[in-house]
Amino acid sequence: MISLKNHFIFIPLSTMNLKNDLILRAARGEELERYPVWLMRQAGRILPEYRSVRASLSGFKELVETPERAAEVTIQPVDILDVDAAIIFSDILVVPEAMGLPYEMIEKSGPYFKNVVRNENDLIKVEFQFDVEDRLSYVFEAIKIANKELGGRVPLIGFAGAPWTILCYMVEGRGSKTFSESRKLLYTNPILAHELLNRISLVTIAYLKQQIKAGAHMVQIFDSWAGILGADQYREFGLKYIEKIVDSIKDVPVTVFSKGAISSLNEICELNCNTVGLDWNMNISKVREMIGETKTIQGNLDPCALYGSHSEIEQSTISLMNSFSSKRHIVNLGHGVYPDIDPEKVKTFIKTVKNYELHF
Repeated sequence: MISLKNHFIFIPLSTMNLKNDLILRAARGEELERYPVWLMRQAGRILPEYRSVRASLSGFKELVETPERAAEVTIQPVDILDVDAAIIFSDILVVPEAMGLPYEMIEKSGPYFKNVVRNENDLIKVEFQFDVEDRLSYVFEAIKIANKELGGRVPLIGFAGAPWTILCYMVEGRGSKTFSESRKLLYTNPILAHELLNRISLVTIAYLKQQIKAGAHMVQIFDSWAGILGADQYREFGLKYIEKIVDSIKDVPVTVFSKGAISSLNEICELNCNTVGLDWNMNISKVREMIGETKTIQGNLDPCALYGSHSEIEQSTISLMNSFSSKRHIVNLGHGVYPDIDPEKVKTFIKTVKNYELHF
């Protein structure tokens, strides 16, 4: 077992049979022969093979909720793009749905919740004391199938949305440019906000633990809307609950990705996680100065760089890696890969990372 800041990570037997464990070694700060690479949203619309599977079903939700098909598209990027990790195909919104707020995925519009939480009466609908293993069984089954089909080629990443981001959808009922209803709640009814955040946190902890039990080798917490809060509010309504989650996950490496939370980076780096994910606006050198060798950094090429020519992508990727002053890096984009990116450009990015010689 490996010590990490006051607690220990126990390495599950399932990781010992992995043929490629680079991403796990990078997260734990162990010796590397090269940097590992994967992409957020790698299992998705950039791949024609994914679009073919999606077209055979009624829509996104059926794909998420059908374990065999979810596992199939989870594995596609490993087969086609040659990434160093798979990430289970799912959605952060399965958590609020399990809590009693079902969502629809509207084509070209995004998620929509018919029921939202705006007051104490609405909170009655939000369950948090239920059997997570039963209610989200399709996710855990997809993890088991994906691991079996991967055959130990690469690790499988599990994930969940951070409580603040989940609250945003539960309060707004859809995506938003401002999330003004959610932010208004923090001023007008902070007690309700904290109660909702706490319920989400409890379910998320149980959900991630069950993903790990099903076979996830590491997990990532996505706080997609972290950047819409100032530092003080993010400390109170964001980081407090992420801290509660990461302190509860001790068996596998944990990554925290708080998009846009530049003013909170110092506190994010103090969380009891292994890896800090950076978006493309965050400065790797400054974050490395904050954390030294205590944590791994993940990121952070601008996704739009993949619209460039193959030679430009190669140059941008090499420049990114030349900026590293430590081996403790997992190469990724600064956000999810955009759906109209040419998969061949993605392959250039990945090949460049794999061919790069470490300069340490």
